Amino acid sequence: MEVSNIDKALAGTTTDYDRTRDLKALTGKELLDTGVAKIPKISPIFINEKSDFDKTQFEIPMIDLEGIDKDATQRKKIVDQVRDASDTWGSFQVINHGIPTSILDGMIDGVRTFNELDTEVKKEYYTRDRMRWVASNINFDLHQSPTAKWRDSLFCPMAPVPPNPEEFPMACRDILIEYSKRVNRLGITLFELLSEALGLNPDHLKDMDCAEGHNILCHYYRACPDQEFSMLRHSDSDFLTVLLQDHVGGLQVFYQNQWVDVPPIPGALVVNIGDLLQLISNDRLKSIDHRVLANHKTPRVSVGCFFSKFFPPSTKMYGPIKELLSEENPPIYKETTVRDYTTYYNSKVFDKNSVLQDFRL
Repeated sequence: MEVSNIDKALAGTTTDYDRTRDLKALTGKELLDTGVAKIPKISPIFINEKSDFDKTQFEIPMIDLEGIDKDATQRKKIVDQVRDASDTWGSFQVINHGIPTSILDGMIDGVRTFNELDTEVKKEYYTRDRMRWVASNINFDLHQSPTAKWRDSLFCPMAPVPPNPEEFPMACRDILIEYSKRVNRLGITLFELLSEALGLNPDHLKDMDCAEGHNILCHYYRACPDQEFSMLRHSDSDFLTVLLQDHVGGLQVFYQNQWVDVPPIPGALVVNIGDLLQLISNDRLKSIDHRVLANHKTPRVSVGCFFSKFFPPSTKMYGPIKELLSEENPPIYKETTVRDYTTYYNSKVFDKNSVLQDFRL
């Protein structure tokens, strides 16, 4: 078997690394069934980067959305909090967001139930065919990327045109559809608050189609045999991400050159500013780098809702919002489309440098 340059790099200087074997090991449940004690060489996405910071020094902002539509004074306070958190952290948690805890818990349970079904049952949804809208796999780019992720994922494009409900797995079908409706409403509310935080009309970002589409990506992180590793840091390529995580935790954001834990809080949702929102806000809102720590004790579930029109990918041009520009604040990014930015992002996602920087003028 011919050994590629990628294989050589992963295996050091040797040429006896069997990448096909590790690819197979990362398919379905085979990894756990074989009883591996260490991560395979194909997974350098796990990096031994421990956190030495004082965990009491920083705490991700928590924003209570109670009263945003009833009290003008309270709404202004919330808008100010959103502005401060988005400008400094690029991330915050929200409570009293309108989605019942029963829906959040049901979504987590549905994802866990699906992933813990027998492999034979899940085979119906396992595919790497990108023409299939609802897809379950280990790594969507496993055969192209030199690195791998220690997680199973269920990908579901939900808007603007959702698939036929029959395409969703029975184990999480009803709750997925209901959660999608609820989180879409929350997304619109968040875009209104972010618009106001920028000094714009509340509907400005919505009118730009920032909330026109969203995908839901359900992750199931199996217990990792090596507890000292973490997923590679990255930002999101979309406008906005709303993340639901279970009680296990492990999410961290990069703030002031340190990794800060995002503790799981019952009923709370994490909101991350995406690259495209930083681009159109001309750096007024900041995209956040984040990662997930490997857990060697128990599986972890998270559900990310990514707001951007990915399917079909939007060809609308996006650049810094003209109302935010002036002689003192000229545009610092060139225009792009969701399609072009996402394509470039996917080709560079494992680079250490921010993809967004390549779009600076």
